[in-house]
Amino acid sequence: MADNIGNKPSKDYYLDVPVETEGFFLKGLNNNDFGIKNRLSRIFNPKSKNAVVLAFDHGYIMGSTAGLERMDVTIKPLVPYVDVLMGTRGAIRSSFSPAMDQAICLRATHDASVLYDDMSIGNGAGVEMEDAIRMNASAVAVQTFIGSPGETASLETLCRYVDAGDRYGMPVLGVVAVGKQMERNAKFFLLATRILAEHGAHFIKTYYCEDFEKVTAACPVPIIIAGGKKLPEAEALSMAYRAISQGAHGVDMGRNIFQSEDPVAMAQAVGKIVHEGYTDREAYEFFQDRKRSLK
Repeated sequence: MADNIGNKPSKDYYLDVPVETEGFFLKGLNNNDFGIKNRLSRIFNPKSKNAVVLAFDHGYIMGSTAGLERMDVTIKPLVPYVDVLMGTRGAIRSSFSPAMDQAICLRATHDASVLYDDMSIGNGAGVEMEDAIRMNASAVAVQTFIGSPGETASLETLCRYVDAGDRYGMPVLGVVAVGKQMERNAKFFLLATRILAEHGAHFIKTYYCEDFEKVTAACPVPIIIAGGKKLPEAEALSMAYRAISQGAHGVDMGRNIFQSEDPVAMAQAVGKIVHEGYTDREAYEFFQDRKRSLK
């Protein structure tokens, strides 16, 4: 049985060899059923192969946080400028119109609140797949805790959702959680993203890090990056640009959009990088111009 002693370290990621996508535009997903690929085509733009995801699911563990006190006021105006809404069923049902055309990535697991030192305590299934279908979700998001006491339970939960997703044609987003003691480096993310993909996740959400191109190359399914903590707009756009340039298929941002000094302009600027090939400098110039014009 494999162990972590005596193994050769990873060496060649074949960064100069493009990934073949036979019959479907996203890597590693051609052998899935029609329903899964159809839903993924609502999340990822078939032309750019990328996605802008707006995350506002923070309240399920944090309660009210800056920018999310009134989602109907702060988040709803951003909907036209993103591809996917990442939220809980309670937030989506209470604050958004069923007539919206954006894809929904539904937060499916429950986790311990920020009152606990270890958020992996209590992690488990929170939304059954049938409810995700009733919500007309395009994917469900499952939090995992690689390298923490909650690892085994969270991977079991992920496998349950993957089994149900394959049964109902629902893609599963595997989310790499990072605890206070975990290093956010390529060594950890190479391990975590690969574990989630090997367990059947259809796409992965993780954090940007140094040598990120190795992480995306070694993961057989698409990766989107988490925005993480609030950064100055120029830094957030630079992170998005580097991630897309190094193989990410999308950007999942929350605080870096809805806590921006101009959330609409920021959402549009992120979209310019993700879908239109803007550099970070071009996107920041666009952000500043749009910010002035929207005043």
